[in-house]
Amino acid sequence: MRACLLLAAVLPASLAAQGLRLDPLDEAAKDASWASFKKRLLAAVEKRDRKFMLAILDRGVRSGTGGGRGIAEFRKQWELDSDASPLWHELATVLMLPAAYHRPDKGPLELCVPYVSVRWPQDIDAFNGGAIIAREALVKSAPTSTSLTIATLSYHIVEVADWEVTDQAGASQVWVKVKLKSGEGYVPEEQIRSRSSMPPAS
Repeated sequence: MRACLLLAAVLPASLAAQGLRLDPLDEAAKDASWASFKKRLLAAVEKRDRKFMLAILDRGVRSGTGGGRGIAEFRKQWELDSDASPLWHELATVLMLPAAYHRPDKGPLELCVPYVSVRWPQDIDAFNGGAIIAREALVKSAPTSTSLTIATLSYHIVEVADWEVTDQAGASQVWVKVKLKSGEGYVPEEQIRSRSSMPPAS
């Protein structure tokens, strides 16, 4: 069995799928081999251990929906040689989310994290929505934490109007604009993920 990490690449969406949910069942909760590897990977993330990261990558690792393959491409896309590489933050984020098993048309069984991409409902356009990954995501009337809460979402699949909205009050928080039956609102970017994340990185 292989492990794969689905690293986010945000895309615009236009989905009307109110009421649908994608509950976070962690299929690897009792997998001792995954728990051991995850612990080692989290330690490498904390230390920004580039050597470890490069050593565990498959030679054919995919670096994006439109990107190339290979370790050199991965290293370039994620700016791995830079102290400001976004890889460390993204890995720390996805490794805290549940994992799900996936068997591609060809190849061995894979354990993928996070679960969103491989458990996305097949009848919903893969590029046209976002899944709330929080038990209680407060939808705000404006992109600022002090604005009115207009709804609460719990693992819902929603239509996304804009994946990157600057905080109205000048805070560092980035917001995602979502469409509800009652209108539009904003949720923190860390509480929603796109189905169209990067393909599995073996």
